[in-house]
Amino acid sequence: FFSLSASGSCCCEGQKILDNVKEYYGKRLQSSEDLKSSACTTPSKPIPRHIRESLKEVHQEVISRYYGCGLVVPEHLESCSILDLGSGSGRDCYVLSKLVGENGHITGVDMTEEQQLEVARKYIDYHTQKFGYKKPNVRFLYGYIEKLSEVGLKDSSFDIIISNCVVNLSYTSWDFLQGGGVVVSDGGEMYFSDVYANLNLPQELRDHSVLWGECLSGALWWKELLRIAQEVGFSTPRLVTAGPISVNNKDLLEVIGDYKFVSATYRLFKIPPDCPRTKCEVIYSGSIRGFEKQLEFDANCTFQAGEVVEVDEETAAILKNSRFADKFMIRPVGASETAAAPPRGQCCSGQSKSSEKVPMVASGTGKLWKAAGLTVESDNALLTLDSTRETKKRLSRHFKCNNKKKV
Repeated sequence: FFSLSASGSCCCEGQKILDNVKEYYGKRLQSSEDLKSSACTTPSKPIPRHIRESLKEVHQEVISRYYGCGLVVPEHLESCSILDLGSGSGRDCYVLSKLVGENGHITGVDMTEEQQLEVARKYIDYHTQKFGYKKPNVRFLYGYIEKLSEVGLKDSSFDIIISNCVVNLSYTSWDFLQGGGVVVSDGGEMYFSDVYANLNLPQELRDHSVLWGECLSGALWWKELLRIAQEVGFSTPRLVTAGPISVNNKDLLEVIGDYKFVSATYRLFKIPPDCPRTKCEVIYSGSIRGFEKQLEFDANCTFQAGEVVEVDEETAAILKNSRFADKFMIRPVGASETAAAPPRGQCCSGQSKSSEKVPMVASGTGKLWKAAGLTVESDNALLTLDSTRETKKRLSRHFKCNNKKKV
């Protein structure tokens, strides 16, 4: 809803937002305890043990100065080149630095020199020695996530882009996603947590400076994410996890009124345009560290190691062309059919067996969402998924890849 001028600089309103955000995160906030809502601290999902161990090795000052929606770490990262947009004090970058190994590389981009990038750069040598590396595999660059072309990043140079609760701090979400689509390679992905609203927010909430700093004024209406992703060339956004956001300040609650917000993690893949789209059967090998028994690819699909799963055209294209290709056996549907073969389940791209997409709420699906532990107020409402085990069990009964065939 904010535009850029022909020269690439942001308009007056956009610059005002950037200045407010830099002031809020660079000077007003001294630690995560100063936040007035849970938007920047909402955990995404249970963290695997090897990632928790990596997090323990990050310097405490880096952790205390970090504000994000949980920990944004996708699977299978060895030797990957990763870009963190809005890297802040560098917590996620240093966790990723350990996970990708010495042959991988991490680049963090942030617009807040004072307090944030200063802290991140301060501990580069500390973590290099801590991880036993001969040289650093992480760097931090000053720049705006909406204008990556000015940061000096090469096109198609990253395997993965992550972002942790910063898209809502951007004055133009379209430029953020479009820029990401340029610098990520074919088969790569954007994996990010952010804040979403159940309805399009009115201007009075958009103009509230504290709500901007608290990640709420810039919250995307979830339908906008779907539209922008399609326009800039990404696959259908795949919901990984989501949870409600609480506001602890009475004054802010009065301003917000009946609007509701959730912190959600999505993954978007960049599928090569000439990639064939056909349904396939896939078998997960169980060889990804920390996910040996099963891989929870998104809220719809959990791949059990050694089981046959029929996937739709988009999911098959993602698995064939991404870093996951060597972790799956992929074959045309029916290639191993025998008379005694048991029925197979389906794992679709953001779809249940009734073809209703998870990130969307369509008419007549309220009963299904309630059974899965989701809150639906209207056909235009945003799905919210709590993080309890019981909800996860209910969700899996509807969306799990129900495979019975072992190999």
